[in-house]
Amino acid sequence: MNGQNSIDICLSPALYSYYAGRQDVCVVVVDVFRATTCMCAGLHAGVAGIVPVAGVAEAERMKAAGRIVAAERNVAKCGFADLGNSPFDYMQAWLRGQEVVMTTTNGTQAIALAREAGRLVAGAFVNLSRVVAFCEACGTDVQVLCAGWNNRVNVEDTLFAGALAGRLLQSGRFAATSDAVRMALSLWEAGKADLKTFLQGTEHLQRLLAHGLERDVDYCLTLDAAPALPVYDKPSGTLRAFQG
Repeated sequence: MNGQNSIDICLSPALYSYYAGRQDVCVVVVDVFRATTCMCAGLHAGVAGIVPVAGVAEAERMKAAGRIVAAERNVAKCGFADLGNSPFDYMQAWLRGQEVVMTTTNGTQAIALAREAGRLVAGAFVNLSRVVAFCEACGTDVQVLCAGWNNRVNVEDTLFAGALAGRLLQSGRFAATSDAVRMALSLWEAGKADLKTFLQGTEHLQRLLAHGLERDVDYCLTLDAAPALPVYDKPSGTLRAFQG
């Protein structure tokens, strides 16, 4: 590829075993609705760190140990939790300087799968430009891992993957050969003019609207609204804002 790095996209966590295992790669985990958006919003608002955990039982144990816990399953906040999975939950002043333990239906599961990657960051529309800049500076191949919904492909995460891939390819530093990238780019070109309208009728958007969460939807689809970059620190298992 003439010295270029590659960009590839894993459309579902169920497929990640076919991509995993490389240390010389930057993995961008995306869960637009809403986990990675919450991570960006929280770190941008002053949360010190986010500790993603895959299971509810682990989150409950950490809550019992006195930790601040955000927990969601199937859109709803878990009864034992301090916070749910709305980005606005993470903007509260009392959370500044605090660490938040987080478990969600899809996003934290995807992070658990990819946590051994050479680099792992959380991406969303709200921090798209920061993700682009980080990937360009890394000098490594990039893999986007779409969290999807219960291991199924969804449109919103694929749209983000297409947006990221498009910008990286435009830089001239990246090349792509996979069908997944071509599919995501086509989806982004079709929907980029009006993301919300394009997503009307999609499964998760309808799920959120049915729970009265249109405000969350609008925020999640706002480009660069929370330009923090959550970077995973392996020793502590914590996402912190990149300071570069």
